[in-house]
Order: sequence, then structure tokens, then C-alpha cells
Amino acid sequence: MQRLRLRFGRGEEVKFISHLDVVRFWERALRRAGIPLAYSQGFRPHPRIAVAAPLAVGVTSEAELMDIWLSQWMPPQSLIMKVKGQLSRGFEIFEAYEIGLNVPSLQSSLAAAEYRVELKSEKRGQEMRYSLSCLLQAEKLPWQHFRGDKVHCYDLRALVNDLWIINHHNSLYVLGMRLRCDAGGSGRPEQVLAALGFPQYPESSHRTKLILKGELGT
Repeated sequence: MQRLRLRFGRGEEVKFISHLDVVRFWERALRRAGIPLAYSQGFRPHPRIAVAAPLAVGVTSEAELMDIWLSQWMPPQSLIMKVKGQLSRGFEIFEAYEIGLNVPSLQSSLAAAEYRVELKSEKRGQEMRYSLSCLLQAEKLPWQHFRGDKVHCYDLRALVNDLWIINHHNSLYVLGMRLRCDAGGSGRPEQVLAALGFPQYPESSHRTKLILKGELGT
């Protein structure tokens, strides 16, 4: 058996499909490409595929990670070449590499995610930097998130690792965000913007990196 880790992207064309549909898409694409997927045991075997972290609907990415298990060994580059021909518009595969069968799961290894977020604001650069600094200096930031009829209360500040300005031209800002993304909680760019005083949905949100434990200093 072989275990490969893939990095793939989700573009504008498919940013509104659900996480479950993304997983189903990859199952079909890998099968069509003739990849020898390994299957789970039990009454209803299914392909052994594990995506690192769900990507919110409406967000694009160049950094999604997925582990797949193969029943037969194959060179990672061969897999990339075969799979590329089966991808729908909006999906890309950037790299594949072999990892140990006993390496901890992606879900248990995640630590943070980085985003590039575009928003419109009439604030001057100095004012925006001050807003980011104030949020980062806060010890706590009580927050509420509605899920249907239920209210989820938590400390939003604990989910924000870093914020910075990437670019600013006229009224368009491009912000960088490094947000916590682990079993204990995940930060969402639109909630951080709301905490900064921007209740409107961002012009765009793009995940640029998933950071595993031990990589936070990189």
C-alpha cells in the first residue's frame, strides 16, 4: 500500500460547491484516471481519501491538501499526469508526494490557514493598520455565530494568529490573514472582517496556505 499527499486548487468556477461535493468529485476523477485506490474494509467499502479541512463555500484556494491511499505503488508524477486529464474546469492539481503510512492524519496535523482577502474601504492605510493592530492586541474578543436556530459563542481573538496589509490601491485593500485551523476551532475571514468593522462580505477570499503543526514558524 502507498500513501500520497496531494495539493490542489479550487477556482472561481467551483467555489460555490460544498465540501462533500468536492470529495465526490475527486473520487470520480481518480477512478476515471485509473488510479489504484485502496478501499476501507467493512460492509460498505469506500475509497480511502481524506481532505485536510473543509473550505467554506465562496472561497477559492491554491492550498488544499488531500491524502489518498493506493493499493499499488505508482510514481507521484504519473498520478499527476493521469489525473490532470480528468479534472473539470476550476480544479487544479499542483503536486503529489509520498508520505509514510503511519504519519498522523491531516486533520490532526493542521494548525493554521492563511488567506488573501480583498475588501473595499475608504479608510486610509494608517487607519487600517491601526484597526488590525487593535484586534491583535486585544486579549479576548467574545463572538457569536449563528448556525440555524443555535447560537455558538466563542473567543474570536483566539482564532486569529496574524493580520497584515498585502496591498492597498484607492479604496481596495488586500489583507493577509493567518487564522487558527485545528480540532479546537477554525477562524473565518468574513468573521474577522466583521470584527474589524466591515460587516459586508469581502470582494474575494482565497486560501493561500495550510500550515501543519511544526510549520508555524515558516
